[in-house]
Amino acid sequence: MKVVFNFLLLLMMFFISNSQIVKLHGKLKVKGTTLVDAKGNDVALHGMSFGWHNWWAKFYNAGVVHELATKWNCTVIRAAMGVEPDSGYLKSPDRSIALMKNVIDACIKENVYVIIDWHDHNIHQKEAVEFFSMMSKQYGKYAYVIYEIYNEPDRETWPKVKAYSEAVIKAIRSNDPDNIILVGSPHWSQDVHVAAADPIQGFDNLMYTMHFYAGTHKKWLRDRTDEAIKKGLPVFISECAGMEATGDGPLDNNEWEAFVRWMDEKKLSWIGWSVSDKKETCSVLEKSAASNGNWTEADIKEWGRLIKGYLTSYKN
Repeated sequence: MKVVFNFLLLLMMFFISNSQIVKLHGKLKVKGTTLVDAKGNDVALHGMSFGWHNWWAKFYNAGVVHELATKWNCTVIRAAMGVEPDSGYLKSPDRSIALMKNVIDACIKENVYVIIDWHDHNIHQKEAVEFFSMMSKQYGKYAYVIYEIYNEPDRETWPKVKAYSEAVIKAIRSNDPDNIILVGSPHWSQDVHVAAADPIQGFDNLMYTMHFYAGTHKKWLRDRTDEAIKKGLPVFISECAGMEATGDGPLDNNEWEAFVRWMDEKKLSWIGWSVSDKKETCSVLEKSAASNGNWTEADIKEWGRLIKGYLTSYKN
């Protein structure tokens, strides 16, 4: 009887720790190059990113957040707000904000961390400052929130990205003094070495994003990131996947596994791309997938099944 009781207790603790990750770890902070929890323990978050909100708005709801938190074992969920395209933030700000709040509020309810992602490839500083001022004022009191202030600079230089980032960080910190802020780097957030050579000063709890697609990016990017970390740069993998950088093409399972082993060894947080149903390799869902979750295995593509397997393997 005692053996059965202990088993049930361990099982209950497993489900509590996975579905209430924020209650377990509390407010996150950066210690050196490591993400740690409120007690100073190392933390690595693992989760999924929504696709661009302007194209896959139907998934931006509490049902999908519940599915990702409970069935996919996500401890962090990234809401990717498209900025420039049609129906993006610049053209439809009210609708964009409403969809983002759907996800943020649902993540708070599910007790998982949420990334507010400014999904842009160009600098729109005025609009970003306004947006993050508003979001940090409303959500800065919650330990759940992480800000990603520039998804993927493409051809902007680091001095331009740095100046933009400093302005947005200052706006956030006027309302939220300590939640984690993620900073992108040039060349689709792969030039972490340039950020490591000239990091932002004067603010705490900053991390720098690195993005990879295993079918295109290989050991050279892992080596580059290792060197950046050695120089003192805290790194967060806020977008990654197993196919080519186009989001299409075959999965490179060997290289994906090499990246996962590397991320686990370094205790790096990572987020897979993406919750969408486009006809491409990186979209994890088939067209049959319901817009509010409750997906069957038949609703999930090969990449989705693969990444779901990795996510559910973590014991948080």
